[in-house]
Amino acid sequence: MADAGDRSQRTFSRDPLTSVIPSNHGHRALIALRLPHALRGALSVLALVLNTVIITASLVPPALLKLFVPAAAARRAADRALSALASAWVAINNAWIAAVRPDARWDVQGVAALHPRGWYLVTSNHQSWVDILVLQRIFHGRVPFLKFFLKRELIWVPVIGLAWWALDFPFMSRGSSPGARGQDLEATRRACEKFKRIPTSVMNFLEGTRFTPAKHAEQKSRYRHLLKPKVGGLGIALATMGEQFEALLDVTIVYPHGAPRFAALMCGRLDAVIVRVQRRDIPPELLGTTAGDERAQHRRLSRWVEQQWVEKDQLIDDLLRTAEREPDEVRALA
Repeated sequence: MADAGDRSQRTFSRDPLTSVIPSNHGHRALIALRLPHALRGALSVLALVLNTVIITASLVPPALLKLFVPAAAARRAADRALSALASAWVAINNAWIAAVRPDARWDVQGVAALHPRGWYLVTSNHQSWVDILVLQRIFHGRVPFLKFFLKRELIWVPVIGLAWWALDFPFMSRGSSPGARGQDLEATRRACEKFKRIPTSVMNFLEGTRFTPAKHAEQKSRYRHLLKPKVGGLGIALATMGEQFEALLDVTIVYPHGAPRFAALMCGRLDAVIVRVQRRDIPPELLGTTAGDERAQHRRLSRWVEQQWVEKDQLIDDLLRTAEREPDEVRALA
């Protein structure tokens, strides 16, 4: 944990992820902050909808090329075009997020040494739909475009479902029956085979759903701030292409004033986000698997993840306590 001097230097650096807007942009920031929250929300919705419609429409031609032309060269060209368009969508989202609350405090550590041509396995705690845009913002230009595990039903969403398929997002049924679990594992395996072709970041919310007090109580989770982790998809990703991953990026997201609704982000009410990214080497014994060793491999992976969850739970506790001790600094930035 950094001392007060380090925190002060980090908070007022010129890195847009860890500071308020630099002073030469103060007039523009002042104008944005004077707009009513409802108007900011309407403008954010407009920006998000236009961005999504235009980029999604642009994804259709390379997606159709990928669907109907089996030639490897055509698929590689389609993949490059799709990746560039997806990155553009994230960049535009990042712009309106910064504009809607220009003085928001983004306290981020652990992303400086990453690079966009690497292969990463990314995990994070999950509290809100806002988490997805937070992850995309902090990793944009630093790692390859994040590929999320999605519910299988989302593939039928008009146009966007085709775009997600073309971007090789793995679709999971999340069923409880043995047949559904087998389909999920096969879908993950097929997606990971595709990821071997180009640098990729595979994102997995190990809790499988957003944290709420009701879910926490229902699970009887032993962690204060987390649900129990599920390692099935993570295990298949490691078994399929574990040696290709440079590292696991263990992300911890904290909202000092409570998990926000998506509308809070849109309306400029999200004033503080804390993110810690820890790069973890993947133990060699978790790379690949052999027939008959699946259960032992699952136990090894579970122990590794559970230790991370113990550390993450304590880290969230520490970050929340630190944020509570710094109310004056947070108000000064708001």
